[in-house]
Amino acid sequence: MQRRKSGSRQAELFPRAIRPVILLDENHRLVRLTEELDWTELEEIVESIRRSKLQSAAGRPPRLRALIGAVIFRATRHMTYRDTEDQIRHYAPARYLCALTETDWTPDANTIQDFEQLLGEDGLKRLNEFAVKEAVAEGLADPRVLVADTTAQEAAVPYPNEIGLMATFLTAVCAAGKTAGIHLKDFVRSAAPLFAAAKRKVREYRLFALHKTKEIKNKMVAGVATLVEKVQRGLTQAIKQAEAKKQRLVRYGKVAWAKTMRLHQTMTRLLPQIRYWLKTGYVAANKVISLQIPELYSVVRGKVGKTVEFGLSWGITRLKGGFLLATMGQSRKDVMDSKFVVAAVRNHMALFGRAPNAYAYDRGGYSLDSVEALRQMGVRQVGLAPRGRADWEVKGRVKTQLMSERAQVEGCIGAIKSSRYGFHRPKARSVEMMGVCGQRAVLGFNLNKLVRELAKREEIVLVG
Repeated sequence: MQRRKSGSRQAELFPRAIRPVILLDENHRLVRLTEELDWTELEEIVESIRRSKLQSAAGRPPRLRALIGAVIFRATRHMTYRDTEDQIRHYAPARYLCALTETDWTPDANTIQDFEQLLGEDGLKRLNEFAVKEAVAEGLADPRVLVADTTAQEAAVPYPNEIGLMATFLTAVCAAGKTAGIHLKDFVRSAAPLFAAAKRKVREYRLFALHKTKEIKNKMVAGVATLVEKVQRGLTQAIKQAEAKKQRLVRYGKVAWAKTMRLHQTMTRLLPQIRYWLKTGYVAANKVISLQIPELYSVVRGKVGKTVEFGLSWGITRLKGGFLLATMGQSRKDVMDSKFVVAAVRNHMALFGRAPNAYAYDRGGYSLDSVEALRQMGVRQVGLAPRGRADWEVKGRVKTQLMSERAQVEGCIGAIKSSRYGFHRPKARSVEMMGVCGQRAVLGFNLNKLVRELAKREEIVLVG
């Protein structure tokens, strides 16, 4: 039986065109955003970032206008790089945003990713500052009223326990060592009994340690740590032997070598921390919580059901009108309430040239020294929520207004952590890209709010 062809069996007089003509709605969200932004200034900002990071300007000039549009498009609706490429190639409003309606060219996923990586967290922060200044120029944001808070950006890593970290180390070293040169390959082959014994102990712990006492669990963890220490000693010798020939590695061999080195260095820090925990029962300072991203740290939040989050600390400032600026902390001490309460105003002054007239922060940042420092910086209405029975520095209508503005920053933080913007648990494998994802989420929030507020002022109903 002959299979019937799909589609219409009615012949067409003229072949159907595969280049459709689409009329864009002038009130489409992306069309309005394209018309409102100053693309010349954006290109100047990006070009200055490129010059500061590239060692040479050799090669073909990049299509900055299209790549900036791709980054903005991805910020306004969180998606993967592959989906971004597909949308720009086939979605007419996205092509209009990227200024590609008169060409067949489309940036591929790798080009977009490389461009975002080149911009980095600091570059996207400058783009975000540009968006906030646009809102101020349009009268949609008021820099005279500022509120601030800190939050945690959770990383997409499993819960850090000792057995899980050591099991990850064994698996990753075994996989990377096979392609990182002949010496490491020989090491993996010779250490196969150690890998097998450690994996058996890990499996035994995961299957049978649930109902055992703490002493027995610790003994099982110590047994795995002993085997990992033997693997570490063998790996150290293999790395010393392979050091002279690492220049011969190419392509994936170089990647595997770099990964093996990172794992070895991280486990060198982690093993003493595990021994310290087994001996004292306390978590060591600066505990490693991820082998793949060892710069991550624990952020104690004290929330109901989630007392600790594993990732990075961020400082969020909100101007009156609802537009946000973000600051990433490289360590847990960089963005603390006691420090960020003053640093937020200092950053505000660097961006706008003067301190806000009114400023609000929660009780985590309250201290007499902070109040005095803010007054010396030029803040007239200091609305820090006091601790204990201390009195507010502001009263009456001003106090009510600052309390209202302070409450709204929580909703903004919740918005950027939603699946629409991707601030929370981003699919990033380095601290640098986590910073990029965080700034991109805030940028998307600000741009969407900018186009909404402009449409609202002009009494336009947005589509798309």
